[in-house]
Amino acid sequence: MENLDVTVLRTLQGWREQGRRALLATVVRTWGSSPRPVGSIMALCETGAVVGSVSGGCIEDDLIYRYSRAHGAVQGSEAPPGITHEIPDGTPERVKYGVSADEAHRFGLPCGGTLELVLEFNPDAASIAALVLSLAGGQMMERRTELATGRVTLRAAQAPASLIDDGKVLSNTFGPEYRMLLIGAGQLTEYLATMALFSGFAVTVCDPREEYRTAWAVPGVTLVTEMPDDVVREFHVDRRSCVIALTHDPKLDDLALLEALETEAFYVGAIGSRRNNEARHARMIEHFDQTPESLARLRGPIGIYIGSKTPPEIAVSIMAEVLAVKNGVPLPRDMDVASAKNSREASVPSAPTCFVTP
Repeated sequence: MENLDVTVLRTLQGWREQGRRALLATVVRTWGSSPRPVGSIMALCETGAVVGSVSGGCIEDDLIYRYSRAHGAVQGSEAPPGITHEIPDGTPERVKYGVSADEAHRFGLPCGGTLELVLEFNPDAASIAALVLSLAGGQMMERRTELATGRVTLRAAQAPASLIDDGKVLSNTFGPEYRMLLIGAGQLTEYLATMALFSGFAVTVCDPREEYRTAWAVPGVTLVTEMPDDVVREFHVDRRSCVIALTHDPKLDDLALLEALETEAFYVGAIGSRRNNEARHARMIEHFDQTPESLARLRGPIGIYIGSKTPPEIAVSIMAEVLAVKNGVPLPRDMDVASAKNSREASVPSAPTCFVTP
């Protein structure tokens, strides 16, 4: 499953290539509580079809009402002044929701939140197609829109960046899909891969063991058979990638984890009990010239503690931790590691209570 931004852009591309009118809405500013963060996008087709979101649904409904022919066919004669039920041509426009408490309540904005959008009407299909093609090829891209003219330019980006709206130019950076490489094709992997797919990750599973691969049955996942450390090297791991070892077999896990630790992966971890993870650290220090500092990024036991016992529950705990790290949410383990590093009182990062007994 693609990440949401790519899905929105690809769908918008399809509408425009079919000759349909459509708009692209971008959240550019929020005050108070907001259901969707700055930079979120949605697309609306003249038919009333919507992909993506900028709120919990009420603002989408208002945009559909204002710009959808589905409403115009029924209510066009009763439309208030300025409401045409059609997507116009022209330069981008700003619209703000939730200025008053009554309006915030009407549009479902919590705690009196306010949301400002930029609406781009009938974006150029070729430009959207070029953006989608670059993202599909793994390139992070910056999309710049001149607000006075609607002119759009694209350029490669080297790092994620916050949305910029200076009143003249709207700049939004789009990244390629987040990727997850799972080592081992067991039952736990099936649950975790499924959750990662619907969370917008592109998932690859590596397992050289034929007896495990023959039972694999999760569609949408790339299954490879090479040795895991070779796969990590060929995976071109970047800062939008995570590598998770799930086999309990040091011959498969250890070298792959060491390769992953040499990359910019935002998450590297291995399943196992606390005792097994301590043994893994000891092996790597003794046989592979590692140090407690070089292994500080290696997570284990992995997952947020939720008392999980079954494979689906364990997968939930792991996916929750991956998403927390991806989204920059501090976790107890990370705070413990930072405290240990600052105080120099510990050489091995602390870890949550173990969930799995191998």
